[in-house]
Amino acid sequence: MKAGQLDQRVTVERYTSTQDELGQPIESWAPLFTCWAAVEPLTGREYLAAQAAVSEVTARIRMRFRPWMTAEDRVIHNGTTYGIESLIDVRSDHRELVLMCKAVG
Repeated sequence: MKAGQLDQRVTVERYTSTQDELGQPIESWAPLFTCWAAVEPLTGREYLAAQAAVSEVTARIRMRFRPWMTAEDRVIHNGTTYGIESLIDVRSDHRELVLMCKAVG
């Protein structure tokens, strides 16, 4: 993966649960990290092929590998929130991570 291809900023968020001073649960999305990524909307044949494998996939996001990321995280890009449908470790070499995502809300 060439660094020049990662030309867009994204923020990855994780759903967290904490307690307030009264012991009541507070559940919210908290930023996990911000990084450079390549956000590619899927169109035409790619969209149909992705839809057959994972329903309603609308974007592919490529970034450097992060071992702690899960499909329960979400990605924010230019005001659009994407839910992660699947994570792919390209060639299983822990260098590049591809997220198949769908826009939420």
